[in-house]
Amino acid sequence: MPHRKKTRTTSSRRPEGEASQTRAARKIQQVRRDIAFEAARIMATEGQHNYMAAKRKAAERIGASTRVALPSNIEVEEALRAYQDLYGGENHCRQLSQLRETAIFVMRSLEPFCPRLVGPVLDGTADAHSRVSLHVFSDPPDAVVMHLQEQGVNYRQEQRKIRWHDGGHRFIELLVTDVRGTSVELALFNAIDLRQAPPSPVDGRPQKRARLGEVEDLLAA
Repeated sequence: MPHRKKTRTTSSRRPEGEASQTRAARKIQQVRRDIAFEAARIMATEGQHNYMAAKRKAAERIGASTRVALPSNIEVEEALRAYQDLYGGENHCRQLSQLRETAIFVMRSLEPFCPRLVGPVLDGTADAHSRVSLHVFSDPPDAVVMHLQEQGVNYRQEQRKIRWHDGGHRFIELLVTDVRGTSVELALFNAIDLRQAPPSPVDGRPQKRARLGEVEDLLAA
């Protein structure tokens, strides 16, 4: 009899344990997406601008355990942009333009302090509850306080803890005032801090900052 060559057959079926792990991973990814979308909705409609607080609230609302890996801030920001594109429409564009107009008005009055626009009004994710956030620079930083007092501007003082370049944290003094019905916050920095922006709370990269001319170009566009 002729000798038959033996051939091996392989099965495309995955082991049961591996398939279960894949299903579990897909389920976790879906939960992360659901939390990200709900957190984005909370941020867009309820005036919540703290990413972690929005994520925890979203997880509670959809009945997900916070022990499940929460979505990253980047995932929530992407969901927020998608939500605003879907539901914001002309109203969102109009609000954003008004906020940028207010930013320009304030920046012109603070030109000696090299104002830079940061945050949601710059990146386009701002809503009706958002503040106009500006970084201002001087030595000493209190010169900005004196400037506001000389102009007769009413303000209140706050503090914010932010991440810093060395991986640690730093407390920044804020001056908060109302301009044209919009809340505007001025974060006080030393002049040397103009060289490098602090890390972004979203992705940890140097925070985007825009000069007056750049904000004017944004509004014109």
